[in-house]
Amino acid sequence: MPLEIVPADVADLHQVVEDHARYWGERDLRALHQPVLVREFGATCLVARAEDGIRGYVIGFVTPDGTGYVHLIATRDDTRGTGLGRRLYGEFTEAARGQGAVRLKAITSLGNKGSIAFHRSLGFDARVEEDYDGPGRPMVVFTRDL
Repeated sequence: MPLEIVPADVADLHQVVEDHARYWGERDLRALHQPVLVREFGATCLVARAEDGIRGYVIGFVTPDGTGYVHLIATRDDTRGTGLGRRLYGEFTEAARGQGAVRLKAITSLGNKGSIAFHRSLGFDARVEEDYDGPGRPMVVFTRDL
C-alpha cells in the first residue's frame, strides 16, 4: 500500500497518542490531541497512512473568518526530511480552501527552531506576539495568505 493522505478518525488519533514519542520526542503534547477536534473538524484533520502505520498527521480547522488554523502537524521520526510535512500542509491547504479559507495560521514556541524554519520555508510570515498564550508567554505566530 503506497502512502495515502486521508481524513483522520478518532482511532487514528488514539494511535498517534500511543506512538507520541515517535512524533514529538521528549515533548509531551498529548493533551493537545483532543478527539473533539477530529470529530468536529474531520475534513481538515488528516493522516498520512502507509503499510507500516501513520507516518504523519495534521490537525486543523477553518475559523469563521476564513483562517485555516493548523493546531498540530507532525511527521514520524523515520519519515522526517522526506517532504511529507510539506505534502500534509498542501493537503490541509486544499481542504481548508474548500471550506472558504483565505489565509493560514499556526503558532509555536519561541524555542522551536525546527518549526520556525519549516514554516518559513513554506512562505509563512513569522512574528513574535507577546502574551499570546497568557501573561508572559510569547509565541511565534505564522500567517500566510492563500
